[in-house]
Amino acid sequence: MENPLPHTRRAFTTRRSVFLRQIVTPCRKVSTVVNETLNRRERLRAETAREIRTIALKLMGEGGPDAITLRAIAREMGMTAGAIYGYYATRDDLITTLIGEVYTGLVDAVEAARDARPADDAAGRLLAWAEALRTWALANPQGFRLVYGDAVPGYRPPEGGPAATARGRACAGLVGLIADAWPHARPARRQASYGWPDFGEELGARIRAEHPGLPPAAVAVALRAWGRMHGLLALELYGHLSPIATDPGALYRDEMLDLVGSLGLEPPVA
Repeated sequence: MENPLPHTRRAFTTRRSVFLRQIVTPCRKVSTVVNETLNRRERLRAETAREIRTIALKLMGEGGPDAITLRAIAREMGMTAGAIYGYYATRDDLITTLIGEVYTGLVDAVEAARDARPADDAAGRLLAWAEALRTWALANPQGFRLVYGDAVPGYRPPEGGPAATARGRACAGLVGLIADAWPHARPARRQASYGWPDFGEELGARIRAEHPGLPPAAVAVALRAWGRMHGLLALELYGHLSPIATDPGALYRDEMLDLVGSLGLEPPVA
């Protein structure tokens, strides 16, 4: 006589599989819909936050740092001030995020320009960095002003975060360019009297770790190079050159060529 148990087990297994499919399939569909809804909400939230930051820069360009207020942004966007607080709890939170984003974009741009030149082309890499800085500044005048220009009244930047990281990258990147040129530098520059106490402790430690043997005098040259770049760009962006120089770009490039020459480097052939 045939044992009925195997048939019973098969029937039970089949019914269980059907039952599970009936439950699991709708649950998967619900889960997919929920995930799509969340992703859509996240995208909308990210877009709104980005618009808030864009308007903050616009307001700064029109009225200076004092013009950046959450209420003014809310009016521009047709939102209530309370809705803005759902994205940024305070004005300082917004400014911190904005500076970090702007500064990171700047450093990404100059590093990319530098790295597009051969590693052994010290002059070309330094000039590429400088030209990329000017290109970025002209395309982002409000961003330049936020990072390098007017201080935002009452704003106290937090320690660490994206802005501090970007600032460290910028400083280390420029020092690295000077380090590449340092073997060619004129004796007077190489013998300049500077010590590590003349610079920030954190900066000094980073440079000594990344460029063993590089003297403090090279750091001074890097800071002076930054001053030459920043100084001409600030004059141009704030409108001080327009009455007296018809081609600020040529003036800037000549200054950078002079910088390259002062380091004992031959500028690349155009």
